[in-house]
Amino acid sequence: MATHRAVHVDTAGAPLKLADVETTSPPPGQVRIDVRACGVCGTDREFVSGHFPAMTWPLTPGHEIAGTIAEIGSSVEEFGVGDSVAVGWFGGNCNHCAQCRKGQFMHCLNGQVPSWQYPGGYAASVTVPATALARIPAGLSFTEAAPMGCAGVTTFQALRTSVAVAGDRVAVLGVGGLGHLGIQFSRAMGFETVAIARGADKAADAERFGAHHYIDSTAGPVSEALQKLGGVSVVLATAANSDAIGQTIGGLAPQGELIVIGVSADPLPISPLHLITPALRVTGHPSGTASQIEDTMHFALLNNVRAQIQEFPLENAADAYAAMAEGRARYRGVLTI
Repeated sequence: MATHRAVHVDTAGAPLKLADVETTSPPPGQVRIDVRACGVCGTDREFVSGHFPAMTWPLTPGHEIAGTIAEIGSSVEEFGVGDSVAVGWFGGNCNHCAQCRKGQFMHCLNGQVPSWQYPGGYAASVTVPATALARIPAGLSFTEAAPMGCAGVTTFQALRTSVAVAGDRVAVLGVGGLGHLGIQFSRAMGFETVAIARGADKAADAERFGAHHYIDSTAGPVSEALQKLGGVSVVLATAANSDAIGQTIGGLAPQGELIVIGVSADPLPISPLHLITPALRVTGHPSGTASQIEDTMHFALLNNVRAQIQEFPLENAADAYAAMAEGRARYRGVLTI
C-alpha cells in the first residue's frame, strides 16, 4: 500500500503533526496532485480552530496548492499527467446547481474548499475535482504560484472588478499577506496607489511594493489623510479589523467603493449617513474561480507581481503555521514538498 506524508489536526485546536496517509487513486472527475508547494493562509486558523460547520477530523489544512498531476480519474479530459496546476480556496464546483447554471461558479451551492470538504494541501499528495484546477503558466514557480490561489486571486479579482479605472486613486488598507499583493496589483493596473497601515514601520515595504503614498493610521484620522490626497475611488480593505475598515469610509470620493476582503466577525461602524449623499457602495468580495486564478497568475507573470514568501519544509508545517498565527510571517509562508 502506497502512503504519503500529510499534516493532521486531530481535533479542534489540536497541534499540527505529520502522519502517513494511504495514497489512493482519484475517482471519476478528479485528479491526484503531487504537491510541490502550499501557502499558509490566515483562514487556516479558522479550520484548525474548528470554526466552520460540518467539519471532519482529522483535518489536513491548506488551500493554496501548487504541484503536478500524478493520476487522473475517468472522464477528465482537459488535463494530463505531468501538468503543472494550482488549486485555491475555490476547490471545485458542481456545474449543475442553480448558481452554476447562472455562471456564478464561485457561489456554487455544492462548492468545495480544500481542507473543508476534502483534505488540503499540507501534504505530499492531494486529490481534487478537475473543476478546481488552474494551469500554472511557464515561468512561474510552484512557490510563486501557490499564494496566487487565494491571496493573489482575491486581491486581483477585487481590484479588476471594482469601480476604479486606470489613473484613479486606490487605497489598500493593510500591508500584510493580502495587502502586499493588493498594492502590487493596484500599481500594475495603473492606479495611483495608497497604502494604509498602523505605524511607520511598514512605509518602506509599502513603497517597495509599489505604493505612491503611505498613511500611518496611528498618526491621525485616515479619512482626512485620504481626502488630502483628493479622495480615493476604491478602498481595498485587507485588514481583518472592522474599526480600521470603518475609518476609511470618509476618504472615498463620490460614487466610491469600499471592498472588504479582510475577514472579521465584528460589525462595520458605518451608518447610512456615510453612504447616501456621496452614493458610496460597500462590497464584500470572495476569492476567485479556477479561471480567475489562471488570469491572476498570467497577470502576475507579465507584470512581475510576486508574493514575498518565507519557505518551510513540510516537516516544519507547525512552525510555519505558528509564524502565520502569531504575525511573524512576512509576508506569506509557503510549505515546500
